[in-house]
Amino acid sequence: AALLTFALNAVAAETKPTGTLIDFQAQAQRSAPNDLGYAAMYFEATGAHAGELSKRVNQAISAALATAKSHPEIKVKSGSTQTYPVYAKGNRTIESWRMRSEVLLESRDAAALSDLVGKLQATLAVGSMRFTPAPETLRKADDEAAMDALAAFQEKATRYAAALKKQYRIVSITIGSNGVPPAPSERYAMMKAVADSMPVEAGESQIVVGVTGQIELLESAASSARP
Repeated sequence: AALLTFALNAVAAETKPTGTLIDFQAQAQRSAPNDLGYAAMYFEATGAHAGELSKRVNQAISAALATAKSHPEIKVKSGSTQTYPVYAKGNRTIESWRMRSEVLLESRDAAALSDLVGKLQATLAVGSMRFTPAPETLRKADDEAAMDALAAFQEKATRYAAALKKQYRIVSITIGSNGVPPAPSERYAMMKAVADSMPVEAGESQIVVGVTGQIELLESAASSARP
């Protein structure tokens, strides 16, 4: 154990930076098609009797699920269901019940999804609708952007070191991606387009990858460190 500790300390001492350090950033971006669409639709109603209300809501959701399942290119499943009391004004007496139940849709076919949402709007309301890159599409764009960002980082490092007539070694690198959360304004625009029976354009997402790192300028070209 003592010998191992000594060896690790020796390695740490050899690699500890002794030259000038430079911290800087580089970034790159790639476009990724929003090839996967999601929609959440719901039926909401109010009634004096919870049992009758539940039956009414379940019938509406069952009919919507049957319609959706006739579209094999669209994945469909039941979402959340909520039931809560409606109180009379001025006191805590329950005067009625309100129930809301969801149908969740997922598809790679934007046109088919838009068409189905339009049909279901005869009985359901649109809770949300968004388009995003599918997981494999996102991974591909993220990897490509990361490679571009690393190349940009190395190009900067070489240029900075050359300007100071030094060789360099990379001390540390951190890679970060922005991900692709849809903006609320985009979701609203998509919902409004469907509600107005307008074509929905899935569009693209910009995947941005940033590289933050540190290089050490070496004091002599004879150093064994390589750029």
